[in-house]
Amino acid sequence: MSVNYNVLGLVFASMHDAYVSELTKQRTMGSIPFGGRYRLIDFPLSNFVHSGVSEVGVITKSNYGSLLDHLGSGRDWDLARKKGGLHLLPPYSQTGGIYKGRLDALNNIWGFVEHSNAKYVIMSNCDVVTTINFNPVLKQHMENEADITLVYSRGVYDYEKNKCTTVLEFDGDNRLKDVLVDPQFSGECNIWLEMCIITKDFLKKIVSDAASRNQFSFTREILQGRRDDFKIMGYKHDGFFTKIDSIQDYYLANRMLLDPEKKNALFRKDMPVLTKIGDNGPVKYGLESSIKDSLIADGCIIEGTVINSILFRGVKVGKDSVVKDCVLLQGTKVGENCSISSVIADKNVEISNEKVLTGSETYPLYIGKGGKI
Repeated sequence: MSVNYNVLGLVFASMHDAYVSELTKQRTMGSIPFGGRYRLIDFPLSNFVHSGVSEVGVITKSNYGSLLDHLGSGRDWDLARKKGGLHLLPPYSQTGGIYKGRLDALNNIWGFVEHSNAKYVIMSNCDVVTTINFNPVLKQHMENEADITLVYSRGVYDYEKNKCTTVLEFDGDNRLKDVLVDPQFSGECNIWLEMCIITKDFLKKIVSDAASRNQFSFTREILQGRRDDFKIMGYKHDGFFTKIDSIQDYYLANRMLLDPEKKNALFRKDMPVLTKIGDNGPVKYGLESSIKDSLIADGCIIEGTVINSILFRGVKVGKDSVVKDCVLLQGTKVGENCSISSVIADKNVEISNEKVLTGSETYPLYIGKGGKI
């Protein structure tokens, strides 16, 4: 992939943390583990790299220690560069304290954006899991001479279940007509994927204007409040996507990877998802172990039965234990003669012998990081 020095990528690593508060008490949204060996930030970073974007800024907020450990120098994403590369940006607002919204965050790190030679800026969150090449989006943005191009997909929205969802309406020319945040209806609609392309000079204008008016929200102040003042266009992304805005969505998003069709749609061979390389050994299976329809990461030791589950690196399942419909994060240890069903176990959880834990498909049982049962 050729490098496009004309584009700067910005990743908001902490947007919508509050909606998955169980998982973000000690980490950012971007560092939430996903799919056995990845973190949510791996998806926007991989999308940028495969689109030729070699300069990426990651805007942090709080609890970003695990994010720093995961990203390191950016080497695993080919972003350890003398020119451009990966930059970790501070969470603090110029007015004091943590930033209050996307516009406030951009105003805070504007010195970094201004220093870049890029003409266009691509912004992305971490709570939408998808694989996308931004080059067609950029091409359409330039052809339309748009001020802002929003990336959206057709999807089913349920106002009783989905949170922090922005629904877009376009006219016949694919120009933004209306913006609804968490509307009170259900059905198929245009869901904004929290990704957009914008010219740097235009972004500077709206960020400085918002700062002078004490405005913080990009969605409310720009997309809703000034959609008629600017030329805001839409780009339809036809690829697979899933949005994580609750612990239930996180559980279902992981377990959907057990469907080969959805897994192959997300993990495309032409755009592999890059992540931090782990030096784990292969999985060890006991003589009496049994595995069915599960994803088992390297470094696991399985001596019991695992059914329809996702096991991250270094998970141990003891003899005569049954793990069914579970998502067990890195380092989880399940003792002997246990039965656990519909459970999300965060990192380094220990479940002692002869324990029975049961959640449900719609309300999985969550065990916090480092918990002991």
